[in-house]
Amino acid sequence: MAKKNQKRKLVGLVSEASGIRGYYTTRRNDGEKISIKKYDPKTRKHETFTETKKNLGRNEVKKRK
Repeated sequence: MAKKNQKRKLVGLVSEASGIRGYYTTRRNDGEKISIKKYDPKTRKHETFTETKKNLGRNEVKKRK
């Protein structure tokens, strides 16, 4: 069973240069968005990646009625 009070959440990292979501990571629920320099394969350079909400799509658990 999943914990009710999770301390970490899953986020996606989006490149500011190309706009692709290339990396996923977990972070604490501090309230601040993270910004990391990582390699962008589309531009072939190190670019700044900023945090965005991960779209869980069909893996998202829906509440029962």
